[in-house]
Amino acid sequence: MHRQPKDLPTMVFDWGAIKWLVTPGTVGDATSSFGEVAINPGKGHERHEHPDADEVLYVVEGTGRQTVGDAPEFDVVAGDAIWVPRGTLHSTFNTGWKPLRLIATYTPGGEENALRGLPGFVELPAGTDPTWSPDVGRS
Repeated sequence: MHRQPKDLPTMVFDWGAIKWLVTPGTVGDATSSFGEVAINPGKGHERHEHPDADEVLYVVEGTGRQTVGDAPEFDVVAGDAIWVPRGTLHSTFNTGWKPLRLIATYTPGGEENALRGLPGFVELPAGTDPTWSPDVGRS
């Protein structure tokens, strides 16, 4: 099955956006989820967990700081992979001047549905691009 990002909705949050390319809810026989995450400069998501799925993150572009469980926070750059076992608290923050782009997978898939309950969640229809406006000069 061929899936193009322009034909899919986009999850938007105050920290960035996610485009899920493959999920069990959108691809009949899929057992995992696969998507691209864009975290805006100076933004990130708070520590959270996925109780029913392992997560793998692959850094495509940019720089950031990552937490996984009780281990110390660490830097991430393009080419890095991060494994987050199910039920493990984790967070990702962009430390660079351009978007931090990640590939995210959930195994088993479906955990992306929990993201719909996060504060500020908006789903843009296919063909609608998210816009980002930095809080210039604000902390």
